[in-house]
Amino acid sequence: MIFLKKLDMTSENNSASTGTPIETGMEFLAFTLGQEEYGLDIQTVRELRSYDTVTRMANAPKFIKGVINLRGSIVPIIDMRIKFNLGAPAYDQFTVVIILNVAGRVIGMVVDSVSDVITLTAEQVKPPPPMGTALDTDYLVGMGVLDDRMLILVDIDRLMSSADIGLIGKNSKTAA
Repeated sequence: MIFLKKLDMTSENNSASTGTPIETGMEFLAFTLGQEEYGLDIQTVRELRSYDTVTRMANAPKFIKGVINLRGSIVPIIDMRIKFNLGAPAYDQFTVVIILNVAGRVIGMVVDSVSDVITLTAEQVKPPPPMGTALDTDYLVGMGVLDDRMLILVDIDRLMSSADIGLIGKNSKTAA
């Protein structure tokens, strides 16, 4: 198990999860799903764990792999490869579960791998491309451009509270 230290933001006004612009540097955890690289606000990350077996829940959507017992808390585990229809997941030594603190709830997110923490400036974050109604981009912060890399920046709060996932409700109680 790998623990991540919470990293201080350089400005109190920075917040990817609220959709406000990034004024100075903001740190994102970079991870891969299929051939694409994604990023999420490092401040939502609680820890990284290797993938282990989960307890399946009856009648749960396919992308919800099940739950784990994390130090006495029951944590739902979502496989993002299944959620985003990126093909059949393969669980190997690189598969990681990112444990997140989203709207006061703890949620696990299975990804193919985690690479690093990247600091992006406002100039390096471009708005998501307009897709019309063909693709729901409400959960995207934007596209992070760093040298020859491009990260799809995800607003994890919006994604987990979206109608199709629905793990975080609008009236969600805050829990530690």
